[in-house]
Amino acid sequence: MKHRLQQLRNFIQYDLWRQPQIATHDPKKRIGYRVLQTIILVVRGFKDKALNVRANSLSFSLLFAFVPMVAGVFAIARGFGFEELLKDRLSTSFLAEANIVPIVMEWVERYLETARGGVFLGIGLVVLIWAVYAFFNMLELSFNNIWNVKQSRSFGRRLTNYMVVLLLVPILIILTSGISIFLNSTAALSPVMQAIEPIRRVLLRLVPFVVSAAVFTWIFSAIPNTKVRFVSAVIPGIIMGVLFQVVQMFSVYLVMAFTRMSVVYGAFSAIPLILIWLHITCWLLLVGAQLAFAIQNNDMFAYERDLESMSRRYKDYVMLYLLSVIVRRFEQGEQPETAQEMAAANQLPIRLVQQLLSRLEETNIVRRVLSEQEEDPAFVPAMDTHQITVEKVLGRVAAHGTEEFLQHTPPQMHAFWKRYLQMCEANTSDNILVSDL
Repeated sequence: MKHRLQQLRNFIQYDLWRQPQIATHDPKKRIGYRVLQTIILVVRGFKDKALNVRANSLSFSLLFAFVPMVAGVFAIARGFGFEELLKDRLSTSFLAEANIVPIVMEWVERYLETARGGVFLGIGLVVLIWAVYAFFNMLELSFNNIWNVKQSRSFGRRLTNYMVVLLLVPILIILTSGISIFLNSTAALSPVMQAIEPIRRVLLRLVPFVVSAAVFTWIFSAIPNTKVRFVSAVIPGIIMGVLFQVVQMFSVYLVMAFTRMSVVYGAFSAIPLILIWLHITCWLLLVGAQLAFAIQNNDMFAYERDLESMSRRYKDYVMLYLLSVIVRRFEQGEQPETAQEMAAANQLPIRLVQQLLSRLEETNIVRRVLSEQEEDPAFVPAMDTHQITVEKVLGRVAAHGTEEFLQHTPPQMHAFWKRYLQMCEANTSDNILVSDL
């Protein structure tokens, strides 16, 4: 039993992430390994990125933005004459509990009435914009953290994107409601729809799922400040969209669980339900973003544990090999390769290739170039290829980084450092004992 557990542990930690070996398996097994890798990365990311804590913070931000955002959506819908349609849609979908809708609508009406009056018009608009911006900004920061993106969008770009979302929400809800009404009324009377009644009912039930999946897919692809492939966004979009609708269906059990609270708290008993719904929504957003990251960056974790124990000599060997490929292609006038292309051609972990190329770029040995055909940057020599010697490369890499940062170095350490530098410059390390330094 102990031996089997050890084998399972070795498989999860090592064998599962050795990509070339996995590639030799049959397609079904390879897909199964990919799915298992993705699940492990999601679970690991949920823990390492503290997604539950981030969901709490995001829920708190969404709580402040909830009423202003709903009020803004209703204000836009009222301007187009679709207010009642939006109310009906809210009554049939929001938490599966119609008693909560009047409470929410009362909050919204109070907010809109306050915003109409005098100076409060400007204040209400400012609060609306600030609430929407604060929530989506925190959402973007959380997504960027999941995707390991250090730089956010500019303030103007973020504000524009967030306002577009606010404008699209009522349009999307109205469009969904219109499709549902069409399938329920006009289309239901047509001979064609009557002939395919089961299909009509299925389509009617699928509309909310399709819309939710589309919204989640758009969020997962547009919010992070990085390029997200469509496949990487659509798979978690579908999964989280379906889960969101399932939560809506089963929320009636939450309502039953909190029914007794209405005796004590009255109308305030709706607040815990809304908080739970907001938290679940934020949780789905963050888990879906982590899933999108895991799907797109699955290859980044190949040989992960092996790389942690890789010797410096072997890293130098791989680095020099990659540099030789770059130099040879440059001297032969061939198209430069991207990091992904070099990793695929030589069956190397993409994370290792990116790390080593970044080190060569930081030491001004190679540089990035962008081509019209490739979206990812390729790499070319940053200096005369006849001056790129092994000694110079290894010397620059070894010397790259901070040195002599200690403020109070003992005299004996300072003297040892000077002797070591002289030894490196003279290249006489072969015959010098450490005890003689």
